[in-house]
Amino acid sequence: MCPITSPKLSEGAVDFIDEGRLSSLLAGPPPQPQAIGDIIAKSLAKEPLSVAETSALLRCEDPELIEEIFQAARTLKRNVYGNRIVLFAPLYIGNDCVNDCMYCAFRRSNAEAIRRTLTPDEITAEVTALEDRGHKRLILVFGEHPRYDAEFMARTVRQVYSTTSGRGEIRRVNINAAPLDHDGYKVMRQAGIGTYQVFQETYHHGTFAEIHPSGTRKSDYLWRLDSLNRAMEAGCDDVGIGALFGLYDWRFEVLGLVSHAVELHEKYGVGPHTISFPRLQPAHGISLDRFPLVNDEDFVRLVAVLRLAVPYTGLILTARENAEIRRRVMEFGVSQIDAGSRIELGGYAQDACDTQSTDREQFELGDVRSLDGVMRELLTDGYVPSFCTACYRLGRTGEHFMEFAIPGFIKRFCTPNALTTLMEYLVDYASPKTRQAGLALVETELEKIPDSSEKADLLNRLEQIRTTDKRDLYL
Repeated sequence: MCPITSPKLSEGAVDFIDEGRLSSLLAGPPPQPQAIGDIIAKSLAKEPLSVAETSALLRCEDPELIEEIFQAARTLKRNVYGNRIVLFAPLYIGNDCVNDCMYCAFRRSNAEAIRRTLTPDEITAEVTALEDRGHKRLILVFGEHPRYDAEFMARTVRQVYSTTSGRGEIRRVNINAAPLDHDGYKVMRQAGIGTYQVFQETYHHGTFAEIHPSGTRKSDYLWRLDSLNRAMEAGCDDVGIGALFGLYDWRFEVLGLVSHAVELHEKYGVGPHTISFPRLQPAHGISLDRFPLVNDEDFVRLVAVLRLAVPYTGLILTARENAEIRRRVMEFGVSQIDAGSRIELGGYAQDACDTQSTDREQFELGDVRSLDGVMRELLTDGYVPSFCTACYRLGRTGEHFMEFAIPGFIKRFCTPNALTTLMEYLVDYASPKTRQAGLALVETELEKIPDSSEKADLLNRLEQIRTTDKRDLYL
């Protein structure tokens, strides 16, 4: 194993969460309509909002102003990302954990949890099962344990990339795991990972200390807060942040996420690639009675506010949420979702997508529909499901990604690549009903593209996918 031997923070590391200031901002009076209009106009110009401006959106009480926020979020999503939704699947590799987080079924004191780490053969079986369903993008999830060091995770990443099944392959592997030191992040970068996610869980210091007992690795607030700064310094310029909503006041957590995005952008010239906002859900052996859970209305609102606050950042909506709320929230700025997800160890190879084994899960899922079922609903609702991985593979990450994403030019690249990856799915994996809906949507999207050499090239790529074995034809 390769344990953390040099627990060094990033250069000039500071705790940038000014708790007093954030709380004071949220305690301010309701904003005037003109102020909200100005803030919305700034966001629609694709400029990130300040923490203070975001707090004004959160302090709105007027239903008409809140509806203006919703409409602006809808508009901004269309302008930046178009109608595409990127799909992925989580793959849990091991649930051994040295932490004792009070909200997690994998906590070390939970004697009811079944502990398991997938063997190389089991990893191959899981990846094959995912490829056979049409997945191209995975996020690997690891507990925090000495055995899951950077070398172990890097070997797993390389194994996933090397596993193929028929026309199936995994083209992007993201990571959700414990914070690493600089050397660990360098190892992960060399393995060819996509995004490295570390969630702060809660940005509120007192709550963080209360739910992460002292003496555990996760109890070090600053080590975790600084984790993605170290990743940046080690050359991993594609990072994801997140908070677990339901641990503390949801409005405070939104300001924590925006503060984190501002910190990364100011220090490294690039904000987070993604922001995740999962809600606390029931979990085996865990009581949620003590936690300030977030209701559906506030959840919809926080997604809309995040969309306006960080126009350039991908927003990830997970299958923790049920199908109804996922469908509702999608229009307010979500750009990525998981589908056909199984989060118990070894769940994909079992091919039992309509059941859950809660004693082997970190939490309960709200949406256990198959990938094909989710795809068909997206198509019916007018979204373009995408498995695109071109930006990462062409070096459009970090500052280079921002050059495209901030002005909204990403739409020009992602629409053609979304259509080619969708065509791959329709030809190779889709059920008849999904294929029919997908082909109709492809034709609709093509009609929107003006005649040009670029459109002719796209039509040629789509025809090659439809009639030959050629795949992965990206721009």
